[in-house]
Amino acid sequence: MSKDNPVRSLLANKMQRRTFLKWSGAIGVPVIAGGVGTKLLIDKQKEENVASASDWDKVVSTCSINNCGGRCVIKAYVKDGVVVRVATDTQESGDPSIPPLRACVRGRNYRNLLYHPHRLKYPMKRVGKRGEGKFERISWEEAINTIASEIKRIGDTYGPESRYVNYASGQSWGLHGGRNSARKVLALTGGYLNYRNDYSSGAGNVATPYTYGTNNSGSSFDSLLHSKYIILWGQNPSEMIFSTPYREYLMQAKKNGAKIILIDPRYTDTAITYADEWIPIKPTTDNAMMDAMGYVIVSEKLHDQTFLDKYCVGFDGDHMPDGIAKEESVKSYLLGEKDGVAKTPEWAEKICGVPAEKIREIARNYATIKPAALIQGWAAQRQAYGEQFMRGGAQLACITGNVGKLGGWAAGTGYWSRAEIVYPFKVENPVKTSIPCFLWTKAVEQGTEMTAADGLQGTDKLTTNIKMIFNMAGNMLVNQHADINKTTSLLEDESKVEFICVSDLFMTPSAKYADIVLPGTTFFERYDIGVPWCFGDYVVFGDKTIDPLYECRNEYDVFTEVAEKLGVKEQFTEGRSILDLVKESIKRTREELDPSFPTFEEFREKGVHHFKFDEPLVGFKAQIDDLENNPFETPSGKIELFSKALWDMKQHEEIPAIAKYIPSWEGPEDPLIEKYPLQLISWHYKRRCHSTYDNMPWLEEAAKQEMWLNPKDAEKRGIMDGDRVQVFNERGSLYIDVKVTTRITPGVAGIPQGAWYTPDKTGVDQRGSVNVLTSQRPTPLAKSNPQLTNLVEVKKA
Repeated sequence: MSKDNPVRSLLANKMQRRTFLKWSGAIGVPVIAGGVGTKLLIDKQKEENVASASDWDKVVSTCSINNCGGRCVIKAYVKDGVVVRVATDTQESGDPSIPPLRACVRGRNYRNLLYHPHRLKYPMKRVGKRGEGKFERISWEEAINTIASEIKRIGDTYGPESRYVNYASGQSWGLHGGRNSARKVLALTGGYLNYRNDYSSGAGNVATPYTYGTNNSGSSFDSLLHSKYIILWGQNPSEMIFSTPYREYLMQAKKNGAKIILIDPRYTDTAITYADEWIPIKPTTDNAMMDAMGYVIVSEKLHDQTFLDKYCVGFDGDHMPDGIAKEESVKSYLLGEKDGVAKTPEWAEKICGVPAEKIREIARNYATIKPAALIQGWAAQRQAYGEQFMRGGAQLACITGNVGKLGGWAAGTGYWSRAEIVYPFKVENPVKTSIPCFLWTKAVEQGTEMTAADGLQGTDKLTTNIKMIFNMAGNMLVNQHADINKTTSLLEDESKVEFICVSDLFMTPSAKYADIVLPGTTFFERYDIGVPWCFGDYVVFGDKTIDPLYECRNEYDVFTEVAEKLGVKEQFTEGRSILDLVKESIKRTREELDPSFPTFEEFREKGVHHFKFDEPLVGFKAQIDDLENNPFETPSGKIELFSKALWDMKQHEEIPAIAKYIPSWEGPEDPLIEKYPLQLISWHYKRRCHSTYDNMPWLEEAAKQEMWLNPKDAEKRGIMDGDRVQVFNERGSLYIDVKVTTRITPGVAGIPQGAWYTPDKTGVDQRGSVNVLTSQRPTPLAKSNPQLTNLVEVKKA
């Protein structure tokens, strides 16, 4: 039987409409998995048409390697080489430290992803103008020969800095990853231009180390079982899923009596599920509320002076770096001793919209109900001055002495992980020059003009603009980058980027701008190991479930052949297949990191390995217990609420040495608000993982792509619930249906991010792709993406 026949048979058999979970084979999942509103609870005893064991040949335990914060267990039921059903983790261990790794609504859709009729099936080359989406089928031999010859031609003509592998991971967040395969071939043939940072937590990644010396400021989620007061500031784990067990621990913390406060412009699914109280706030104004909380805590003498004296630099005039005036301290700023503006709750209310008495209440509770955890989401740092948001949260944690304490939390970026494995696929690039990943479009147009002020590192000047781009397994080239109209105009000019190669599962908006398109594989079709983003105590075995469909191939095997054409195959593979990489990772993890880690056979059989620990991980506990022998990784060895390194940059208005509120461009204090009176935000939607799954009809039923608008704003514009509207600013325009709801703050419009850019003949997007409207102006310090800083207007279509 050919590979195509069972798939064609399945697709030809049109399905009757039935519930999402019944078709996907899901059995019983808490409402929190995927968000309230999807109504996913099903009594497995009453589920109809459950298949019997005779309906499949084997059950394979695997794991999605999408760019998703969670890592859930997926059980694939296979019959004659076809996945006929998927289920998820149903194990109830009885051990609260091992919550079941259940899939969310997206995970229940994986079978539809695998057998979607629009899967890319064979390599193609562009035959029309770039961006028209006109391609013809070619052989793998032609695709590989073209890629290899372009790598050599462009490298020989312009030098290695002309070659670039775009930031993205999409379907290949695993041991080797598509982008790493491309990088290694380029590294072995002269090198490539590096990038730094990411689009997820870019401002935080740069800002938090100025306070703590590291981004590992989080604690393990089981530490929350000891918390009495939890502030989730701009965090939405019900939909975002930072790590699969996190939601279970939040629910248990709530049962243990912890009060949970959620601060967000939207009344999110997380607010519904966990929060005792929702605090609506205007986007970009978080630091005004933080400053006012700090004012209350300090002016009412609720701060932990002993902690601040011992562990911190810069809180008050007596603890400033040498040569810095006392008036530059955090305390002086909060009390208004230098600028004459005390950062009172009344001052903040006018900016952020949160009532002054509510700010006082939260400040007092956070300072007095111990231990307290302030956990910051990453959305609020994707704005004009996102660095201030991340440092501001850390500042509050320090003022209250909640750092290094069980049940407390140090805020900031918040990374933590004890799920350490060896990654045997290594890339050593001879080129040391790098750019911030968000500025790749600038490096295409003005690469040779970039300087250190643009975030250029490793050289004083680039020798060339970017001329070649590999965009592997991701939609960042167009859809997920800011200002789509500006980006596509740049990519359409074939004299700028001369060659673009994209691999993916579907003809995404990014793939339409490729010169060569490669059909990639899903996690069902390869071996891998799933590790949660930066937060977790577990890893999941990604077993290969079926052979790749059609002519689809994973990027590692593709670039093995490219490497062979370029004469570097042995250096590329080192004699290893993908399965060999998985086996080597497991073997070396046992030998080098954890002797208790299972063998390959044991791991494959179990499907999951939970790392066991005697007690929760508490961020900075070692430093707080013994600072002399465990200093912070900062220049002073202490927590730097005042950063001398930032001060010495001499950009105090936009890059201050202490965390503070700075009015955002395209924020509520920008005069442009007279023309575009709505602040536009976006969020990670429960029906998509970034932009993955946007073409899945059942997930559209679970969560429609629509814009949220408060009734007050809708009434002003004569807009009714369900109306189609036009959303626009100076960068572009899109059409989208409206959900009129009190679940969003007045003055704010919200569009879920990740919808695939779908322009009509006039170039106006019809799907609601938010990046038509977002700005490419970077944040001042990190040069990161500010994609939640936008002003727009809305009118009925």
